[in-house]
Order: sequence, then structure tokens, then C-alpha cells
Amino acid sequence: MKLLLIDGHSILNRAYYGLPHLTNSKGKNTGAVYGFVNTMLNFLDSEKPDYLIVAFDTGAPTFRHEKYKDYKGNRKPMDPELREQVPMIQELLTAMDIKIVKKEGIEGDDILGTLSRLGEKEGMEVTILSGDRDTLQLATDKTKIALPRTRKTGTIVEYYHSNDIEESLHVTPREFIDVKALMGDSSDNIPGVPGIGEKTAFALIEKYHSIEKAYEDWENIKPKKASSNLHTYYESAVMSKDLATIKLDVDLDIDIGDAKLGDIFTENAYKLCKDWELERLLRYFGEKKSEQPDMEKGFLYDLKMSEIEERLAKEKYFGLSALYSEEKGLSGIYISKGEETFSLDRNELDKGEKLLSDLISNGMTLCAIDLKELLSIFPLLLDLRRRFGDEAFFDAGLAAYIIDPLLSAYPAELILKDVTGESIRSYSECFGKKNKNELIDEASSDEKVKNDLDSFKMREACAALKVRSGLMDKLEDTGMTKLYKDIELPLIFTLYDMEKTGMLMDRDELISYGEELKEKRSELEKLIYEEAGREFNINSPKQLSTVLFEDMKIKGGKKTKTGYSTAASVLEELKDDNPIIKKILDYRKYQKLISTYIDGLKDMAGPDGRVHSKFQQKVTATGRISSTEPNLQNIPVRLELGKKIRKAFRPAKGYKYIDADYSQIELRVLAHMSGDQNLIKAYHEGRDIHRSTAALVFHKPFDQVTDLERRNAKAVNFGIVYGISPFGLSKDIGTSVEEAAKYIEDYYKSFPGLKTYLDGLVESAKEKGYAKTLFARRRPIPELKSSNFMQRSFGERVARNSPIQGTAADIIKIAMVRVHDRLEKENLKSKLVLQVHDELLIEAADSELDYVEKLLKEEMENAASLSVDLIVDISVGDNWYDVH
Repeated sequence: MKLLLIDGHSILNRAYYGLPHLTNSKGKNTGAVYGFVNTMLNFLDSEKPDYLIVAFDTGAPTFRHEKYKDYKGNRKPMDPELREQVPMIQELLTAMDIKIVKKEGIEGDDILGTLSRLGEKEGMEVTILSGDRDTLQLATDKTKIALPRTRKTGTIVEYYHSNDIEESLHVTPREFIDVKALMGDSSDNIPGVPGIGEKTAFALIEKYHSIEKAYEDWENIKPKKASSNLHTYYESAVMSKDLATIKLDVDLDIDIGDAKLGDIFTENAYKLCKDWELERLLRYFGEKKSEQPDMEKGFLYDLKMSEIEERLAKEKYFGLSALYSEEKGLSGIYISKGEETFSLDRNELDKGEKLLSDLISNGMTLCAIDLKELLSIFPLLLDLRRRFGDEAFFDAGLAAYIIDPLLSAYPAELILKDVTGESIRSYSECFGKKNKNELIDEASSDEKVKNDLDSFKMREACAALKVRSGLMDKLEDTGMTKLYKDIELPLIFTLYDMEKTGMLMDRDELISYGEELKEKRSELEKLIYEEAGREFNINSPKQLSTVLFEDMKIKGGKKTKTGYSTAASVLEELKDDNPIIKKILDYRKYQKLISTYIDGLKDMAGPDGRVHSKFQQKVTATGRISSTEPNLQNIPVRLELGKKIRKAFRPAKGYKYIDADYSQIELRVLAHMSGDQNLIKAYHEGRDIHRSTAALVFHKPFDQVTDLERRNAKAVNFGIVYGISPFGLSKDIGTSVEEAAKYIEDYYKSFPGLKTYLDGLVESAKEKGYAKTLFARRRPIPELKSSNFMQRSFGERVARNSPIQGTAADIIKIAMVRVHDRLEKENLKSKLVLQVHDELLIEAADSELDYVEKLLKEEMENAASLSVDLIVDISVGDNWYDVH
């Protein structure tokens, strides 16, 4: 039999600080609860215990406070955002029928210690899950301690039985108490012995096995300071040992048999997770659900096209969803008018586009959760948009994203719950982790799967319609209706067209360049081996650490618990100290380019030879568009080696690429929004903005500014937009933090309007809870209310840069829509194929080059009316590399 004991407060605390600041639509903090349950479920899966108990502190003073009034006296109060989640996790655990143990005046550690010994007496294998190293003293041959540890690669768990502790720490679990008694513990305010740190404490206990034995021989202890202090502060050491010792015999009045694990995914737990919007946890509940949603009562299956048209005769809006896979094609069309939802007869699916055309032609608006997905299923919708305009469509997911851009996804059930309060089951609740194509395949031979899919898609269509009115009201209330209608909604059609067109890729060119990179990587590999004096796995941090800092004895390395760090930031600081380090950094660059971009891209082209990246509109909080599958925006441009990958992308025969790049758009936006007259004047003079800035900051004539001063001014110019700190600037320009701070101070003196404006953004965001762009886009900043300093500081940086970055993102979106729509309306062959941050790329027909270049410049430079001109740099070339 197995018993799992969880240190409640410790794991909740780890979850709180280890995850981003998560809240649900009502503003309730949920991150720690989600993290705790996720961690617990992972352990239940790996440990498979028969019994489970979670121990909590009560927060009341304990017997340790009676012995030492300053016990934990320097511990800061728990963050309010974490404190409010303690009763929540206890409520959820109770709802899951999981045993909770807490006792007034007793700490959670003492409960864990006592329960572990009770478990051993019952013949159980015991595991204690805790983030607190103090619990190591509880390890025995029957009780193991599980300590989660955060690494760059993710969370790992270290396991310790008593022999593991002796092997790694060279002391027994009980001797570990004496180590802590000597060195003290600042987190618990246990005083220990002054002057005795961790290293000395371990050495003394390894030799003497207890503080009492060490005290008997205090005169012979080295160094002398440790000897003298142990003699002087021996009583403090004894008291510290008493405080550090976890009790094993607390009177708990508990029968471990009561902690037998049953089905923890109960109805009550499901309701709590649903109510708190812990959507990712709902997949664990399988088929459990409270009741069928009311909307399902109005479902009508397999109606003829004429019947659906008749039922929708006087409606203004209809909800739409569909089932489609590349293998099976279209296998379901679902239409809702709210109180009734229909599936189109499967024998009439081929008439689906005609049905949609009739409905929209009759003045109805199509409502969808994801309109872009429907465009790929029904291309006719593009033509309907040309005929009837954007008002013929409503995208609920997009509207929900604009209203709250901080969510990770915008599925129907989440939007419906937020807007109407109604609950429907999510995809993961219905189908687990199966992908859509697998389900559609199953549905062709399994009636239950078919019915489940139909029901799910009908709920989606119904939800899309039900939330329209509420979402439009929210957009109106927040002043973002125009943002939705004029920028985001038409952008859907632009992005879809870009995805459909794709970019032609010369696979042979890409592979050839990959071979060139591999040759250079091999050359570097040989040189590294020569300098190291032996062959080893350069990609292994452990082997590399051994070679650099132990074999070659390179100075300046950063020691960690597992060895010396070989992180890029560490090696960058040492690259001038030994030539092998520069070669290793270069080797890593080649390795990254080969694995991520050459190998990652070579098989991404479709049958047409084009790479069809997906452009995500509902991902970033600032409003920027992102590219996935593959991410073409992320191909390196600063390194010539990475930039050359772009040579593999080229236009079709008879076409060329035209690249148009906004010049310093964020700085120009900053000049306009801040109204700083010096910055506006610098732009109006039409001279080099960075040299003009340097002239102002360094009080020098324009023509006497050095290249170094210009570079430094450029770093400050762009850094100000991103809220750069003196430390960050010092890294960028290679000066001391003090010098960097002086640069920033002088910069603000030269542009006084900027400081006032940026500080005002922070104050406004604190008051309103969000930052706003020139086009009314809101970016909520809940971090500003956090009691955690790091989160508040992050929130302040976001408050400063979101209005600037978000406005720049809005402008490029406006430009994209205008360029795309003009190319289409004027029946030009040229196509918009890519957007990368502040630039647009067009595959232009040779016969249209001059006209398209003019069109592109005209639309981009007039996308917004600012107090400084928007300037676009344009270049033409035979491949993507040549135009950048």
C-alpha cells in the first residue's frame, strides 16, 4: 500500500510563483489552484498511491512561537492573491473527497512527520511531496521525500530515501536537523550560530554527527571563528535545533484508512472547476457533467435545405459551424437561430454553399466562433464578403479576444460562459486529447462518435449566435467597436488570403545551404575538440561544463548545484577569455539554424511547392500578428548566416518580391502620442533621428556627433519604447550601469514630454486597469495590482510600452487590409504574402511592379494620420533575402 502526503502550503506557494498571474473572467485569482491540482494529478499518475492526505498550516501561532517569539518573525505576509486561493484549494480538495488535515497551533510539517510514521506503522510506502528542504529530515528507508525543482527545461523532481541523503549530503536525515541548527534559517528566522554557514555546518556534522558532540570538542574546531562562535552561541544552536526538529508524535486523532483514494473527479469538483473557469482541468473529468445544457433541447437533426431556409425566413442572424477534414472533406454543416439549431441533411452537404449564399443574400449575418476556419471550408464566403461587405459576418472569438486579449484561447464554451453565464462542455471534456481528424474518421463507422460530434458542433453554432449581442454591447461599452469593425474583422479575410497563397520555397536551395552550414559546423567541431584535447558531446551541458571549467580550468564560471552553468549568457561573458568559448557559441548558432530552420522548413511546403504559414490574430496581448506552422516571422535577420535562409523563398516565374518596411514606426508613434516637441521637431527636420537625438542629449552640433554617440542614442531611442532599465541599457551599449542611468536621465531632459507621458501611462493604467492604443485597443494589466514587486514592475513596463507597440500593430493591420483589398478590387495578379512586424511582402507580377510599389507606399504611409510622417522603405528583388 502507498500513502502520498502533500505539503499543502508549500506546493500552493510553488504553483503561485511558478505560473503567470492567472485570473478568470470575474477577476478571481486561480493560478495557484490550477498549478496545485495539476502537480497533484501528475503525482497521482506517477506514484499511484492508495491513500492521499494534504496537510495545511492554520496560520495561528504554534508551540515554536511560544519557545522563540521571533520565530518566522521576518517572514513577509502572504500575497493577498495567494491568500485568497488557500480556502479555494481546500474547498476543491474537499469536493474531490481528498482528506485534508490541519490543526490549530501545529505546523503542516509536523502533521506530515506524524502521518509519515503512522503510515510506516501500517506497513505503507510513504511519499512526502513538498518544496521545503526541511522535510529531508523525515526520510527513512520507507518514507521518501519528493522535492520539485525548477530548471530552464521545466520542473524536475528529486527523490530522497535516507540512503540518498547520506550519499548526496554526507549526513543522515536526523543529522540534517543539526546542520540547520548551526547554519540557521533566514526564512523561518531560526538564529543558528553566527559565522557558521552551510559549508562549515555540513563539515562539522559530517565529522561530529551532532551539535552536542561538536560542542564537546569546540576548542579543536577549525576555523577559529567557528570554534569561538559555537562556544559562545551554543544555547542558540540548541534552541535552533529544537525549532528545526519536525514533530513525529502530534495528536491528530485520524485514521489513515479514512484517506483511501476513490474517484476524485466528482460532480461537486467538476462544478467548482467549471465555475472558476479552470478549463484545462475539466478534461480529467471524462464523461462527468452536471446536466445537458438547455440549448440542446432545440436541436433538429438532418433537415433538408428548404426546411432550414423556411425556419430562418425572418431571422437577421444565424450561427454556423462545420465539420471538415482533409481526408473526409465536408462531413457536417450546423446552423442555429438560437432557440433552434439544425444539422443539414448529409445527403445535401453539396448544397451547403448555396444555402449560405441564399441566407447572406437575404440580408442575414453569419455568426461564427472562428470565421477564418470557416473560410477554408467554404471559399464562397470570400465572394460573399466582396458582394455584401464585412457586416455580413460576425466572429465571436475575435470579439472576445479584443475584449480580453490575455486568454490563451477563445473556445465557444468559454465565451458563452462569460457572456451569458450558460455552461456547455468543452472539446477536451467531450473528446479528450483526440484530434479532429481522428474523430471524423471514427465518426464514419461509430454512431456514438458521430452523434457526439454533431452535438458538439451544434452547440458551437448555437453559442456563436447567442453571444453576438452581448459581445457587441461590450465592444460598444469599451469603445472598441470601430477597432473590431474597421481593423480586426476585415483582417480575417486578408490573413486567410495570405495563408492560402503561401510563399514559394526552393527546397533544393534550402537543403544546399543546410549542407554548407553542416560543413562549417563540422569544422568548428574539430577545432573545439583540438582545443579541448579530446572529443565530447558539445550539446551536453554536463560534458561541456566538465571540459571548460574542470579540464581546461577556465575561470569565471558560475557554479550551480549540478555543476558549472553553460548557459549562453554565462558563456557570452567569458568569450574573450578563451577562444574555445567563442567557437562553442558559434557552433550553437549553426546547430540552431540547422535544426530549427533547415530541418524544420524543408518538408513544410505543400503540393504546390509553397509554404502556407498560419497567421494568428488572437494570440498576443499587444495586438501583433504571429506566424505559426511554420513561424516565418522568426527567421533570424540580424545574423547574416540566418538571413541567408531567406534566399530559399522566391516568387513565381514572372514575379518579383516587393518589400515595404516602416521606418522607425514605434518611435514615430511615440512622438505623436507623447506630443514631445523636440522629438516631433527632429522628425520634421528630416534628418537622421538617432544623430539628432545624440546631438540633443550630448549637447553637440549635429555634424559633430560621433558614430559611437549615435549608436548609444539609437539604443536609448528604441529602449525607451520597451521600458529599458539602466542595467539593460548598460548591457546593450557596454557601459557601467551608472553611465547608462545618466544617458537615460539626459535623454529625458532632452525630451521632457516623454517622461511626463510615459509616467502618465503608468498612472492611468493603475487607475483604469488597462493601457490603450491610439485606436482604442485595451490591454488589461492585472499585474499592477499585484503585491509581488516583480509582477508590479512588469505591469509598469507593459503600461509604458503597450500603447506604443499596440498602436504600431494597429497601423500595420490597417495597412495590410487596405493593400490586400486594393489588390483584390483592382483585379491585380500581385498578392500580399507575408507580414513580419513592421514590414509587408508582396509577390508582384513583373507587369505590375511600378504600380504595386506606388500602391504599397501610398496605403502604408496613409494608414494613420500622425503629427509626424509615416515613412516606408521599399525594395524589389528576386528572393526574400534580396529585398531585406
